[in-house]
Amino acid sequence: MTAVVLGSAAGGGVPQWNCRCEVCERARRPGGSVRARTQTCVAVSADGERWVLLNAPPDLRQQILETAALAPRSGNGLRHSPVAGVVLTGAEIDQAAGLLHLREAQPFTTLASGYVHTVLATNPMFEALDEAVVERRTLLPATPVELAGLTVELFPVPGKVPLWLEQAVGDAPADGAVMGVSIEAGGRSLVFVPEVAAIVPAIRARLAAADVVLIDGTLFTDDEMIRSGTGRKTGRRMGHLPIAGEDGSLRTLSFLRKRRIYIHLNNTNPVLIEDSPERRVVADAGWEIATDGMEIAP
Repeated sequence: MTAVVLGSAAGGGVPQWNCRCEVCERARRPGGSVRARTQTCVAVSADGERWVLLNAPPDLRQQILETAALAPRSGNGLRHSPVAGVVLTGAEIDQAAGLLHLREAQPFTTLASGYVHTVLATNPMFEALDEAVVERRTLLPATPVELAGLTVELFPVPGKVPLWLEQAVGDAPADGAVMGVSIEAGGRSLVFVPEVAAIVPAIRARLAAADVVLIDGTLFTDDEMIRSGTGRKTGRRMGHLPIAGEDGSLRTLSFLRKRRIYIHLNNTNPVLIEDSPERRVVADAGWEIATDGMEIAP
């Protein structure tokens, strides 16, 4: 099994188009010690020929064009794609809007919870993905399915409804709104959790059993966006457990011993600055920071 990080940032990417925070300014400068990043997406393959995408951000077209393994192959007709499926962990804009880039009558399968499929079905824009061509498969939690040689399993994660639905339904948790995904092939496993509000026992067990963990690293501190002047919400209010703090993910997940990588990094997060004290704290604890183009072989 091989995985490629197509994008590693949270919504808006790095630099964010309208932001002049320290991280974004460094990302704009050559040698500014911050690498530019697109929004989070990971491609996984069991054989190097067929690929399954984990989430579909607005940057997806750019990510596919920049990844040779995802280019159309000769000998397969005028139109072809190695993308066999897309697994959605939620219905946030930065998780699902990129599906619209895949509307060119190309067969593939979307896998998601019933909640996510229902939310997308209420938006007529997604009808551009013809159901006669694009299969929409609903996955029940803890029920593995096979796709392109991979075993795919969704599991519930503490979180909240998508931001764009809050005004209509509030921010209370909804069954199936936030999921993690486990991918297995050849006796190796990868767990992808780009959004998590708390590390509950069931999540701990999932992470402990994985060979590679890619997990929510949105903010370093809970009040980061408030202190930086870029927002008015805490990380927990947005459904993201911070890295630092007594109950942050760095301390809570200290039991992990295999490869562990922070992904879905907000443009305000100081761990994106490669020579920052925060980056050293994370690295000293054995964690990696995801970058676009990172290749992972669990």
